[in-house]
Amino acid sequence: SVDRKKPLYDMGVSRKVTDLLDAMRVQHTTYYHVQPDPTLAVIHEGLKELLSFQPDVIIAIGGGSPMDAAKVMWLLYEHPEVTFEGLSARFMDIRKRVYEVPTLGTKAQLVCIPTSSGTGSEVTPFSVVTDEKTGNKYPLADYALTPTMAIIDSNFVMGMPKGLVAHGGIDALTHALESYVSVLATDYTRGLSREAIGLIFEFLPRSYADGARDAEARERVHNASTVAGMAFANAFLGICHSIAHKLGAAFHIPHGLANAALITHVIAYNATDVPFKQAIFPQYKYPQAKRRYAEVAAHLGLAGATDDESVMKLIGGIEQLKRSVGIPGSLAEIMGPEKKDLYMSRIEDIANQAFDDQCTGANPRYPLIKDLSQILSDAWHGPPTKLW
Repeated sequence: SVDRKKPLYDMGVSRKVTDLLDAMRVQHTTYYHVQPDPTLAVIHEGLKELLSFQPDVIIAIGGGSPMDAAKVMWLLYEHPEVTFEGLSARFMDIRKRVYEVPTLGTKAQLVCIPTSSGTGSEVTPFSVVTDEKTGNKYPLADYALTPTMAIIDSNFVMGMPKGLVAHGGIDALTHALESYVSVLATDYTRGLSREAIGLIFEFLPRSYADGARDAEARERVHNASTVAGMAFANAFLGICHSIAHKLGAAFHIPHGLANAALITHVIAYNATDVPFKQAIFPQYKYPQAKRRYAEVAAHLGLAGATDDESVMKLIGGIEQLKRSVGIPGSLAEIMGPEKKDLYMSRIEDIANQAFDDQCTGANPRYPLIKDLSQILSDAWHGPPTKLW
């Protein structure tokens, strides 16, 4: 079933665009039934409207959900022969996939206008779609899904509520941290990741505390979200997102909040020079995640005497940033202690699903399923106190 709520539309957010289209006498129609975590049902209903209206430009306004849904609608509008099963097929490297997705843009262009600061979906080749029949979240990945144009206008985020500012900001930080240590990171992507991390640490607390009164902070965090999107569009992510996708689907935890609960545990896990198992296709001779995290710590003024000390100071800095934007330090606080038995009973299943996630392959330390289970267990209790 399709959720009929339409808050962005009711608040007049899309009027900023439709009023201009009316002034230019451009014919348009609006599909406003995309709920958080868009489902296949939503996409197929929106596709019916696309096929009826036959647009030559599709404008997606909103957070990650409308943009993700629009990408898949755009694909199916131009190429109805594409199957979701083929599109969601797993593969090791996005550049070498066996399921060919045709080039898009022959019938319509896709313009994305983000109204939240976090997902970076406006510049990425990814789309996360939920199968409402199974409840599974599928991160779809193909460069054909990259929007034609992104409009990054901070006027659209001035009214964001505090919870969305916090969750989106930590989601963007996770994008930047995971892409920085990814096995597919390069000189080109690391500069973007590093810049986004610095902007978020500097401006997210101000954006959270002062809202639209601090227009500069809102704008800089909005920029950081897109910069981090450009980084992970090319370097990809890691197991923090793998677990967050499955944890969020299992317990309906907002994506940014799920990442926030896990990211420091993933850093503690990844920061080793002797991983039990090397990642596939690393772009380097030796494991270097620990050194990369230490570089991030130094960039933020958190350097210690050794790499190990630097990584622990980075973890402390992230936990302090989370506290400053009202995010609890443990899943027990997020979910409520009464859910402990239910949560612990689901850990193994979530870890199995996370191992299979599209994001796992680029993680610098290739995980065992029992490692993912341990990360989930540790995240229930609170921040890490030592590296693995």
